[in-house]
Amino acid sequence: MNGKIRVAAICLALSLMAGLVLLLVRPSLNPARVKPLPLLIGAWLAFLVAAWLLRKVPRCAAVTLILLGGIAMQVAAVSAPPQMSTDLYRYIWDGRVQAAGIDPYQYVPTATQLDGLRNEFLFYPGAQFCVRASYVSRHPAADLTPGCTRINRPTVPTIYPPVAEAYFLGVYYLHPADDSSTPIQATTALVAVLITVLLLFGLGRMGRDVRMAALWAWCPTVVLEAGNNAHVDVVAVGMAAAAILLLATARTTRRTVLGGVLLGLAIATKLTPALTVPALLRRRWVTVVVAAASAFTVVYFPHVLRVGGKVIGFLPGYLQQEGYTKGTRFGIIGLFVTGWLSIVVATLILAAVAFAVLQFSDPDRPWRGALYMTAAALAVATPHYQWYSLLLVMLVALDGRPEWLAFAAGGYYATQPYLGRYTPPWRLVDAVAYGVPCVVVAVGWLVRHELARRADIAEPLPATAPPATAPPASALPASALPATALAATALPATAEPAEPAELTVPDAGPVPSGEPGPHPAFAGQPGA
Repeated sequence: MNGKIRVAAICLALSLMAGLVLLLVRPSLNPARVKPLPLLIGAWLAFLVAAWLLRKVPRCAAVTLILLGGIAMQVAAVSAPPQMSTDLYRYIWDGRVQAAGIDPYQYVPTATQLDGLRNEFLFYPGAQFCVRASYVSRHPAADLTPGCTRINRPTVPTIYPPVAEAYFLGVYYLHPADDSSTPIQATTALVAVLITVLLLFGLGRMGRDVRMAALWAWCPTVVLEAGNNAHVDVVAVGMAAAAILLLATARTTRRTVLGGVLLGLAIATKLTPALTVPALLRRRWVTVVVAAASAFTVVYFPHVLRVGGKVIGFLPGYLQQEGYTKGTRFGIIGLFVTGWLSIVVATLILAAVAFAVLQFSDPDRPWRGALYMTAAALAVATPHYQWYSLLLVMLVALDGRPEWLAFAAGGYYATQPYLGRYTPPWRLVDAVAYGVPCVVVAVGWLVRHELARRADIAEPLPATAPPATAPPASALPASALPATALAATALPATAEPAEPAELTVPDAGPVPSGEPGPHPAFAGQPGA
């Protein structure tokens, strides 16, 4: 395909994807009321076509397309309020609470102590999440104020770790008016673009194909979950990417410590980067563990001093609410066993994968082991939250095998499975959402293995000529031998003359074409 035609086709595919993103984030532009799942499928197909066409685009042009395309996608996603998640309203609230000098883990959003911080953007009649007066009367010890809010789970404490809370506070200071979701959406979109730059730099420095950065920059998961839903997972993924690139190339203790610190901060932003730990312990593991644990402890310590055990937040309640503590949440494992036995099976699978990664992964390519660990966690836990796969998308960009992105696409099916009469029974949705990606990855492995086998068969063996053997000195003409060689043949090997003999080389005439003559350094000189 002609280069200009290829670039034009990529731009067309990305334009189509941007249009589908607009339909997803702006339902008013969708008069036909098409369900989200067909739009998502179309966006994923357009993304895959664009990424496929990019393979043969020259490096400089590819970098330009990746950056401009990624920025354009994020702009489209930022252009509307969040459509698939309301988590960012908790981010805005936590930033507002911290700006007032209150620890975010101290009170729930509807606590009476925080009534003075309420504003009309987050709290207003008719908002999605309401605390009724009857609920307040049944829980007098909670000291709540009834009302409606945009904040989901308004009667429970925040679940986000300290670095995430610091990020929320920083975004609040950028826009103290606190009357719009756009500032935190734009900031998270900017972080996603910076991760693209980091991947381009890291891949180029390691001599890998920089075009793989498109698997992050253009991925629908990144576009929607950064620019539109503004999930803090993007910040955690950025820190994890920096840590992985540092530790993969670290040859000094200083770089290892820095990588470990970034890893600890990533985990203190969102817990999912902990899945990369087994792959990152293959080199200088003591230094990595100490640095990561130190950074993690330092950011938690001030909150522990202020609120004690409340710093755990809603994490235990979340695990219980999602059904993990009862063993009813594992979509694939649940097809075979349930209850406490499913918890045991899930634990054993993850432990086995972690052990294998720890023992056998390549320390120079830790992203591959981290990818295996992250994909295994998604297949086991089968979450309903598509943004949990953001870490996997970044690892795929580093690894370069796009079939693993099926797990990211599957996350959207788990969230939006509705296809009318073609929708499977509810108990099978999670198994389909994360079971199909397992099949896709297996097929991808078989295809790659077969292509590698055929390449080995098709590759011709190098031609091997028999080694050239020098003819004995006595078989060479006198004109082809230096004087010292002639002297060596004139004397027995065991004979040692008392005095050096004078040797005269007779004139043998012109040297035949293709045969070397006497070396100038030896011409006319006596032998040894």
